[in-house]
Amino acid sequence: MKKPKTFEEGLQRLQDLLAQMQDEQTTLDQSVKLYSEAAQLIQYCNETLNSAKLQIQEIDSSLAAPAGPEA
Repeated sequence: MKKPKTFEEGLQRLQDLLAQMQDEQTTLDQSVKLYSEAAQLIQYCNETLNSAKLQIQEIDSSLAAPAGPEA
């Protein structure tokens, strides 16, 4: 699997894979290969979302932290 450049690219590829898997012309062997790629993309997307969540939490924490003494 070629790693997507962005989260959105990963989601688009997942949608494409789902469409291919739902196609009646797709063989079982092809479906297994598509499923394997989809599983890797899901992992990538989850990791990307978790990273974004941590960044948001850090931003929120820094905004909520009391400011130091003012001069």
